[in-house]
Amino acid sequence: MRLDDLDDGNLDDDVNAEYQKGGGGFGFPMGGGGGMPVGGRMGCGTIVIMLIAALVFGVNPGNIVGSLGGGAPTEVQQQPQQMPGATSNVGDSACNRNEATRYSCRVLKSNNDTWAALFTDGGYKKPKISFYDRNGRSGCGAAQSAMGPFYCPSDGGIYIDTTFYNELSQRFGAAGDFAQAYVISHEVGHHLQMLTGTAQKVRNAQARASQRQSNQLQVAMELQADCYAGVWAAKNANRMEPGDVEEGMRAAHQIGDDVLQKATQGVVVPESFTHGSAEQRMAWLKRGMQSGDPDACNTFGN
Repeated sequence: MRLDDLDDGNLDDDVNAEYQKGGGGFGFPMGGGGGMPVGGRMGCGTIVIMLIAALVFGVNPGNIVGSLGGGAPTEVQQQPQQMPGATSNVGDSACNRNEATRYSCRVLKSNNDTWAALFTDGGYKKPKISFYDRNGRSGCGAAQSAMGPFYCPSDGGIYIDTTFYNELSQRFGAAGDFAQAYVISHEVGHHLQMLTGTAQKVRNAQARASQRQSNQLQVAMELQADCYAGVWAAKNANRMEPGDVEEGMRAAHQIGDDVLQKATQGVVVPESFTHGSAEQRMAWLKRGMQSGDPDACNTFGN
């Protein structure tokens, strides 16, 4: 996707970006065997895959254990936690640290421009994007690279260690710049849900719901964010390049709950889905792309 012209040298200011200096040995192990079983079936390697998959598109890291155990993720109201060695470094250019951060900022700038125009009442507020290396902190608690990208509603921030893009390509088989754009745009979708009040309504409903109903509501949230990502793509169709649609569809397929469950635990348990099946994720991303209309993204069926 062609976004080079959006880089006017002031990307950090345009998208409200920061880089958190970090490091240290507090991240989750990236693979390997050994302990920490969950449900009697998963070792550390499986847990890492599930952590990444569960949090690729917006699950709060403060509740990762709950989501692994089958519970629907909910917002955690915590004060930001300072990780050892993690300090904000907003004085330096966060967007221009490397090609991955530049591209992420361009995608976010494009999303900001697109959604600001669609919010005709002027109510669109830009999310921030926070890059970190292995360990950081957010308004929702600790941020760690094994979590994958996520959105924190407490501070309106998108958090990402951009080495995740390598995981997306190598571990999940979803390479390409549009797959990366899909990641950022989906997180913007969760920001839109916060701005419109949808997120709070869903959280309120989940508090009264059964576990299965709560999971279904979470699936609807994730699929709507997929659809919003598709709307953004539709509004920027002139920037699309051959192969972009296929990259997006492949990414949506690879992070479907059924595909991930089959790969990690050998069986598919639809009742435990929190993000949607591969078919659902592709369908709603496609709907957004074809309609270009956020009103077409009613995944709640009412």
